[in-house]
Amino acid sequence: MARLPGISRNLNAFLDMIAVSEGTAGIGDDGYNVLVGSTRNKPSLFHGYAAHPGVIVDLGRGLKSSAAGRYQILGRFALAYSRQLGLKDFSPESQDKIAIQLIKECGALDEIEAGKIVRAIYLCRSRWASLPGAGYGQRENSMGRLLVAFKEAQGETA
Repeated sequence: MARLPGISRNLNAFLDMIAVSEGTAGIGDDGYNVLVGSTRNKPSLFHGYAAHPGVIVDLGRGLKSSAAGRYQILGRFALAYSRQLGLKDFSPESQDKIAIQLIKECGALDEIEAGKIVRAIYLCRSRWASLPGAGYGQRENSMGRLLVAFKEAQGETA
């Protein structure tokens, strides 16, 4: 479960849902130390939260990625958001703050708080390749699966 205190149950549930969608939930430190391409059966973890690990992983088919952490944040974005938000590391708290900033930039925060999760997922699809309709040519989850994950994380829909 997301660890950032002082945020709503729905926002925590949405963060948990993203981790499920990205395939990081329950791996390592509940996804916070996961490198792209990890699976439950074959986890690839980074050690230490001083900074984004910056590891480039060859995913095959000409795809390479530096995505890391619970929300699979690319290295270049981690650096930019760390500067913007005044973060000093890539700790779980910092990762949560970056994910929340991404959600805000998508205009989805009010939708999440109102329980309009389908709309929030739709608004955030440009930020996470695993969300339905993202269109990045990668595995996308079904809306049904994500709604189940959101509800399992104690989120409430409208």
